[in-house]
Amino acid sequence: MPPSQHEFAEIIHRLEGGGAMLPDTPENLMQIIGLYKAYAVPMDFYWRDLLYIGERVFLDPFPFFKYFIPQEYLDLPNHYAGDNADYRVWQKGAASAHPELLAFMDKGETTKMHRLFHHWLHDRVNMEFAEECMRAMLWHRKMYVPVNQFDPYLDSDEYKANADRAIKAYFQGNPVMLALYKAFPDLFLEQCRQMSYYANLGLFWEVMAPVFFEMSDIYDAGGFKQVRDAMDFLVNAIFIAAGRPIYHHVYIRGECYEIIPKSKGFMWLYEAALPYVEAVFYRTSPFRGTKSYNAQAGQVPDNQADFHYGILYADVFPVGTAGIPPTLLMQDMLHFLPPYLVEYYQQHCRGKDDMLIQLGISFQRSMYTVTSAVIQALRVALLYPLDDPNPQHLMANRRFFEAQMDRFKRPEARLRDIQSQDYR
Repeated sequence: MPPSQHEFAEIIHRLEGGGAMLPDTPENLMQIIGLYKAYAVPMDFYWRDLLYIGERVFLDPFPFFKYFIPQEYLDLPNHYAGDNADYRVWQKGAASAHPELLAFMDKGETTKMHRLFHHWLHDRVNMEFAEECMRAMLWHRKMYVPVNQFDPYLDSDEYKANADRAIKAYFQGNPVMLALYKAFPDLFLEQCRQMSYYANLGLFWEVMAPVFFEMSDIYDAGGFKQVRDAMDFLVNAIFIAAGRPIYHHVYIRGECYEIIPKSKGFMWLYEAALPYVEAVFYRTSPFRGTKSYNAQAGQVPDNQADFHYGILYADVFPVGTAGIPPTLLMQDMLHFLPPYLVEYYQQHCRGKDDMLIQLGISFQRSMYTVTSAVIQALRVALLYPLDDPNPQHLMANRRFFEAQMDRFKRPEARLRDIQSQDYR
């Protein structure tokens, strides 16, 4: 085939060769794997607390203790780790909460004390980051419809009937809340939809945490030699978990209410993974105060599909100029960096305070690699092998890759920056 004439032709040719958007260097490989490890530990908290809130806290009007995970959810077996896993992705790990997470929950950055004091001192995992990701998915609904059937179901009569039973059971014996529900049914229903997204994101991250832990173990054992190796592992993990059920169950006084039953057949890839990447990596929304939402000001796009405030566009230096860096997550990851990454940052940082900035840039590199894996997985599912002998099929692959790269033509995109090792 003739060379691509696209602005990102070099990257497209790399994708056509089975590579990633991130250049294949040992330094890049070290950064992305170190960040996956640092991300996986707080993620182990995120998914457990998301499920706890969606299944148990539910519509509590005063959820003061929603970030206080009970032991039952810390011990909740991950379906992709431990001896009894549905499919054991993390070979060495246990199914319960990660030891580093438990140690941090116990001591934090300060000292061992009651977790209420840790909470008040904000010496804890920043669960607000996970909730912001969930709200991005809720706000940017209707993504990938009709492939994604999760969103249309939230507006169906069946969902409303299931939610109605759960809401009435939850507020049984509470005439004030039942009266409010009767007066404002849509308000409660929308809160129930939000709880369904808590469950959706929790089930998505339940898969990704052991994937990242296993990648860290493989790298430590010398198993990954190239960025492409890491991306291929992610592609395989996507297909392993693709059919994992996405559902929402609520437990009220010992009884399970299936708001979204497993029997609906919603799947991890179409109803969770793809909407997550679209809503969180690409779109999200600007921090309040950084952009005006006034339509007359014209500071945000008219079309939600044109939002570009995710990590792939984030300017990690001055907050708010383009995308929004996940500063809460960056603070969480700082606690769990592997020693080799701490040493690397000490060599290249402009002082200790700069480490968060460098961590955020490494996180961008790692998420561009995850996005590359999603693009390659979509190509496998929808198009043709990279070594297909039919030139028309190869051209179809190229058009697909070029269409994906079109999204990074915006000046705010960091794809150009991550091509250089000097982007620090």
